[in-house]
Amino acid sequence: MKNGGTQRVPPFSVRGVLRVVSWLAVGAGAAGIALDFVRLQNTLVIILVSGVPVLVLAGVIGFVGLSLLQRGREAAVAGVLALVGIGTQLPLFVASDVPDHGVRVIVMQANVLFDGADPNAFVRQVRDNHVEILTVDELTPGAAEAFGKAGLGELLPYRYLEPATFATGTGIYSRYPLSDLVSHDGYLMNQLSASIDVPRLGPVTVHALHPIQPLYGSADWVSELNRVRGILDRSNLRQPAIAGGDFNATFDHAQFRALLDRFEDATDQAGAGYLLTYPTDKWIAPAVGVDHILVSGGVATEVRTVDLPGSDHRALVATVTLTGT
Repeated sequence: MKNGGTQRVPPFSVRGVLRVVSWLAVGAGAAGIALDFVRLQNTLVIILVSGVPVLVLAGVIGFVGLSLLQRGREAAVAGVLALVGIGTQLPLFVASDVPDHGVRVIVMQANVLFDGADPNAFVRQVRDNHVEILTVDELTPGAAEAFGKAGLGELLPYRYLEPATFATGTGIYSRYPLSDLVSHDGYLMNQLSASIDVPRLGPVTVHALHPIQPLYGSADWVSELNRVRGILDRSNLRQPAIAGGDFNATFDHAQFRALLDRFEDATDQAGAGYLLTYPTDKWIAPAVGVDHILVSGGVATEVRTVDLPGSDHRALVATVTLTGT
């Protein structure tokens, strides 16, 4: 409406609101990039890092929004940030070259939530997926006994177990003979290592690992991950190695990626993308991938998650071609 030759301007416009929202999304993407590289010993920051993929997606949406609004220079800046953010996630979607030789083994990693996992369903997953090497976290004496009664020993007759109450118990099950059994001292949870004699290949080092949650204390979480790296670095250089565990860390945690010196994440090798394993006992769908299978001297060609009724985790199953070191 005109009044004295002037026109009243609306206090805001739809385009203006969309521009602000787009920039907020771009800011979230920039935060995701920063979080992907930080190593701060702060519990809140460590938890926020688990949401990096969502923040990166927000950054991409912000770029799209600015592009649609035809904000040329702003969209260019947002586009660069979006590409950097995508670059932090891209390794999980690009598969490594498949070796033309080697021995294939099927590995499963499972957090069974104390006595929570249904024994028959658990053993059925081992059977149906033809698992040869199994690492288990949160293994209690009762769960170990129940798995045995359900037939796990018939499928995987060799085992090295240190079951315990609450979350500290850990185990290694194998279709093939075990030797060189080691329990690593100084951790809240049990960390185990063994050597498995795989037919047509020879000895393979296997680690079953479970560093603590950051909620126990961020400094302790960092310390345990650093010492877990020491376990991995001491693996026999003359033989392949596999490490399965609930690492209480995602691929976006720089402290987890620091473990990947001699090892590679099987999910990364297979280009399997986001394999979310936790939690499965809440109203939300699994939101983070804290279970991992690491490989040295081989390549994972397929990795997938499988249900574990009664547990709060999904299990990981990886097909790994071991080629030696």
